Amino acid sequence: MKKFVMYGAGNIGRGFIGQLFSGAGYSVGFVDINKEVIGRLNQDKEYPVDVVSNSGMEEIIVKNAYGIDGTDIELVSEEIACADIMATAIGVNVLKFIAKPIALGLKKRFERGAKPFNIIICENLIGADQFLKGLIKEQLPEYADKIDSEIGFVEASIGRMVPVLPEEKKQGNPLRVYVEPYNILPVDKDAFKGEIPDMEKLYPFAPFNLFIQRKLFMHNMSHATCAYLGYLRDYEYIYEAIADFDIKYVAYRALTQSALAVSKENGVEIDSLLAHAENLLYRFTNKALADTVARVGKDTKRKLSSNDRLIGAINLCDKHNLSCEYLCIGVAAGMAFDPEGDDSSKEICAFAKENGAKDTLKKYCNYDGRMADLIATLYGMIQNGKQISALVKYVDELSGKTMRV
Repeated sequence: MKKFVMYGAGNIGRGFIGQLFSGAGYSVGFVDINKEVIGRLNQDKEYPVDVVSNSGMEEIIVKNAYGIDGTDIELVSEEIACADIMATAIGVNVLKFIAKPIALGLKKRFERGAKPFNIIICENLIGADQFLKGLIKEQLPEYADKIDSEIGFVEASIGRMVPVLPEEKKQGNPLRVYVEPYNILPVDKDAFKGEIPDMEKLYPFAPFNLFIQRKLFMHNMSHATCAYLGYLRDYEYIYEAIADFDIKYVAYRALTQSALAVSKENGVEIDSLLAHAENLLYRFTNKALADTVARVGKDTKRKLSSNDRLIGAINLCDKHNLSCEYLCIGVAAGMAFDPEGDDSSKEICAFAKENGAKDTLKKYCNYDGRMADLIATLYGMIQNGKQISALVKYVDELSGKTMRV
């Protein structure tokens, strides 16, 4: 049986990537520092994935799974040295901490004359492939040429939504995850070294920039927009927010503006992107998923950064001189997002209240472009207690005067 190593036994690791490879006949070793999760994986050798929708639930048992203690660097490196393929889904900020054990595993492979090896990178970061490659090269400067020629750093577009599962829904099993039915994994075809796995749900595509931008500037952008506007209306769940006409309207208009920019940037017809936008809004209505506004919006310090979902989409629209007024509503609402336990968002929210939207855009978003005045105006309206409907009316009138296609 082929071996797959999944760095990260969290929701995406277990609820999407691990399930995908197990279903394709691989044994799946999860690397993590969560002792409870690793212990239960080694005890059960399997775990449940509940696929939920408004139509009901289907339980899938993921077989041939086991745990690898992430604090045992020697063990981790040996597992990587013996694997056929691996992936990461641990969060962008953690990549720097796993570069060393991955590098040690690759060194063993080189010393043993192993075949080319691929690392699928499942992180929400444009350029994650080069970022991780650079970290590993720092650990193995003597093998820089081999890393270039024999190791594939393969970006992936993670479209499946996997929320944090409350304890009461785990039914006594810490490994249980809830997922939506969507389960396609697009990956960068050109980045593979050697053989590309032949798997039903794995979708190798080139050039891959289209999928990276579609995920970040459409899926992540509209999801965050729903969360930030939902927070203004005290909704707890995303499905509640998307059921609100004003919020759905803003999300859809923002999606169409971002879709046009992605279309222009990649030279593709917009029809498929608009169909994807409509599918996203439908998927957000999944009540059974119970995805919260607080989780989806969390960490605005990252999510409002210059290359991320909202400001990144605005920058792409700016590049092609396209309208992006509805994207600005999401940014303005993001500056007012400060749920309990979210220190990153509270920092931005407090700074914006004291210093204003324009200084916040410069400090946290590295943005002082043509939409800065509009974002500042919209943020001021929010601070003055204006309803979302007032923001929508203001932008509707503005966009009717300034729409550029």
